[in-house]
Amino acid sequence: MKVFVTGASGWIGSATVDELLGTGHEVVGLVRSEAAATALQGKGATALRGDLDDLGVLRGGAAGAEAVVHLANKHDFANPAESNRAERAAVETLAEALVGTDRPLVLASGVAGLAEGRPALESDTSSWVGPDAPRGGSENLALGYVDRGVRTISARFAPTVHGTHDHGFIAHIVAAARRHGVSAYPGDGSHAWSAVHRSDAARLVRLGLEQAPAGTRLHAVGEEGVPTREIAEAIGAALGLPVASVPPETAADHFGGFIGAFFGMDVRASSAATQELLDWTPTGPTLLEDIAAGAYTQA
Repeated sequence: MKVFVTGASGWIGSATVDELLGTGHEVVGLVRSEAAATALQGKGATALRGDLDDLGVLRGGAAGAEAVVHLANKHDFANPAESNRAERAAVETLAEALVGTDRPLVLASGVAGLAEGRPALESDTSSWVGPDAPRGGSENLALGYVDRGVRTISARFAPTVHGTHDHGFIAHIVAAARRHGVSAYPGDGSHAWSAVHRSDAARLVRLGLEQAPAGTRLHAVGEEGVPTREIAEAIGAALGLPVASVPPETAADHFGGFIGAFFGMDVRASSAATQELLDWTPTGPTLLEDIAAGAYTQA
């Protein structure tokens, strides 16, 4: 298939491009810079210059492809309203371009906030609805296009998609440990995060694109839940730093804003239904193995 990928030079997107190209698909990737375009073309993909605000570019990319993978996001934590607006507009533009084609639209979402007191399941529906919701309510918006002839598939990612050179949440937590000279966890450290290795996440996106029925919610989750205390202990061991608890009310100051609050959340999730549907078995290193191997502590 000819696949249009937004966020093609990003952390998950670049691995997804490699996975698609390696299995015989043709890729057109949305990139914002000349350097990203050059890197993408070096892999054998086609670069399309633009960003999430270039709705005409998004429309053209989607209309000219046989499938769309939407992984880009502004991730502007200082201005979440703008991130939500841009995400909703982008998803609506991509979906409208595919109406009546039965072509797949795989979009990125998350497992956070789906369930309380238990691991989130694929059958759990998101309560994020409308333009003011996180991510602009994009999952529900996109799934609403199933009845209009779009094979929408939601790929819900674990809070940490880990690996060497990851610059996401775990990298920020490692940076806080270096900054304060202690590897910390909020409260008693019993809250847990689901996790998935980057290579497994990319393979899931490709399998979902090829096989998943319209309206499917997939969980890109390799580990159901890694306790935050164990994450902090692994970081402490890798950096040679002591490990300590910080009160939840001061976590935002210690880790920095949103990260502090998020690290104190329980974000466990199951991928049992996803694994059965797609015959997908995570094979990459675990989060603690990646930390121990220096994925976040070596230059």
